[in-house]
Amino acid sequence: MNGAFSIGAVGLDAQQKALDTIANNISNIATSGFKRTEVRFTEVLASQPDEGVARAALGAPGVTNSGVRSDLLQLINEQGKVESTGNVMDLAINGTGFIELMGPGGETLLWRGGPLKAGDDGRLMTASGLELKANIALPADTTNLEIGSDGVVRAKTGGAGELVEIGQIMLVKVEDPGSVEAVDGGFFKVRDGAQLADAKPGEDWAGVLVQGSLERSTVDLNAEMVAMLMVQRAYAANAQVVQAADQLLNLANQLRR
Repeated sequence: MNGAFSIGAVGLDAQQKALDTIANNISNIATSGFKRTEVRFTEVLASQPDEGVARAALGAPGVTNSGVRSDLLQLINEQGKVESTGNVMDLAINGTGFIELMGPGGETLLWRGGPLKAGDDGRLMTASGLELKANIALPADTTNLEIGSDGVVRAKTGGAGELVEIGQIMLVKVEDPGSVEAVDGGFFKVRDGAQLADAKPGEDWAGVLVQGSLERSTVDLNAEMVAMLMVQRAYAANAQVVQAADQLLNLANQLRR
C-alpha cells in the first residue's frame, strides 16, 4: 500500500514540474528572444537486486522500475520569428548565436537581442541596463546609428557627413545547451566550465544581426495549451491513485477493528 502512495507522489511531483514549466513559457510569450523549455520524462530503474524479478540465464542483476525523473530541456537553438519594428535601437539575431553581456555581478550573460539604449556615458546596453561586452560607446552628438549584419557598428555625428566605425559586436555559440541556465528577462547564465565558441556574425553558422527588428518568443500558445491539458489530466490520474490507496488503507484499518 505504501508503494501506491509513493508512486502517486512521484507522479504528482513530476506533473507539477511540467505544469510550472508550461506556465513559465506562456508568461514569456511576449518576451523578445525567449526560448521555450520542455520537460522530458525518463524512467528510473533500480539497480538493487529484486527477488521478484526473473534473472536472465547469464545471471545478470535484475532491475525494477523505480519511478520517473523529469529534466528540463532548454531549446535554445530554436529560431523565433524575426519581425521588423523600424526602430534602429532594436536588434535581433537570425541564427543560433548569442551576444555576450556583463551581468550585475560581473558574470557573463547571453542575450538573443532586443531593445538597446545608450547609457549616461554613451555605452550600448540592454533596455534593462546590462552592458554589452563589446564595450561600444556612442559619441555624444550621434545623429544616426547603423549596426551591420556582420556586427560592425557605425555612427554619424552632428559634424560628420558619413558614418564612422565605432565598434564590433561579436557572437558566441553554445556547444552544449545544458551548460547555460535561463534567467529572468530572456537572458541565459553561463555555468562554470561551459564551452563558448567565438564567431563573427555571418560566419561559422552563428547567424547574422538584424537591426530594426526583434526576434519573437518561440512559444506557441496553442501547443502550450494542449500540453497543459495533457499535464492536468495526468496530474488528476495520479491524484486518483493516491485517493484510491487512501480509501483501501482506511478499509483495511476498519477490518482490523
